[in-house]
Amino acid sequence: MIRFEGVSKRYGAHVAVGSLTLDVPPGTALALLGPNGSGKTTSLKVAAGLVRPTAGRVVVGRPPRDVRHPDARGHTSFLPQKVSFPDALTGVEVAGFYGALREVPADRIAQALRAVSLNGAGERAIGTYSGGMVQRLGLAVAMLPDAPLMLLDEPTAALDPDGLCAFYALVDRHKADGRTLVFTSHQLGDVERLADRIAILVNGRLVADLTQAELTRQLADRGVMRLRIADCPAPLLDRVRGLAPGARWADGELLVPGPATARAGVVALLQAAGAEVRSLTAEEGRLDAFYRELVGGHA
Repeated sequence: MIRFEGVSKRYGAHVAVGSLTLDVPPGTALALLGPNGSGKTTSLKVAAGLVRPTAGRVVVGRPPRDVRHPDARGHTSFLPQKVSFPDALTGVEVAGFYGALREVPADRIAQALRAVSLNGAGERAIGTYSGGMVQRLGLAVAMLPDAPLMLLDEPTAALDPDGLCAFYALVDRHKADGRTLVFTSHQLGDVERLADRIAILVNGRLVADLTQAELTRQLADRGVMRLRIADCPAPLLDRVRGLAPGARWADGELLVPGPATARAGVVALLQAAGAEVRSLTAEEGRLDAFYRELVGGHA
């Protein structure tokens, strides 16, 4: 587990992170979202013990230890947003170097390289790698210690479809083993695929902290059913609004916003009233629209 306890980080007058309090239990994949400059990377660096907070602290493990404590180092693995390795070394040599630093066995090094699907490029010099291959190697290095907590900053930014598949499989295994993952991403598809929980930062402050169930409810509430019927007189619309208060009639369509649970009742009401439903479509709420709503409301 990892817990942010009133963490703030200032650079002069600039507040990069302000009073962040967040508790992430074991086995959770937390997506840390927000616009550029919102404090995501700074928060991860504080969590990795690479940046000293101005106030507050981050603790990891059980019993909880401050991330700057030497015993906490073995609990955590960190992948920075931009990874860089010496061009003259091979992927195997890079993994071997970091494996020696973390005192992992040789078979663990080979396992990590296989997991990220470097496709036989392990014996090639890093200078011949594409950006996506360097990112895959960075993921392999982050996997080496098999740490209970992984902190990943934009891990999928340069990955191709094969690399994404390998990364998703890595996260699934990590979660199945009861480990904790905190990652940042601007790819909302990654968030929908991986996250059990999302936290959104705007201007260094936490503006939303939602479990997957809470996010599902929020998106459901933002869905809309569209029904094309011949007419919707005011008395009928009033009855529909008794079930779905936001319902409205526009351009020959009855628009019924809200969760799917209310839709069957609206359809049944229309049929009982003798309205002919000529077409029906349903659109679920979108994470990107909800994200923009949250960010825009706190910008």
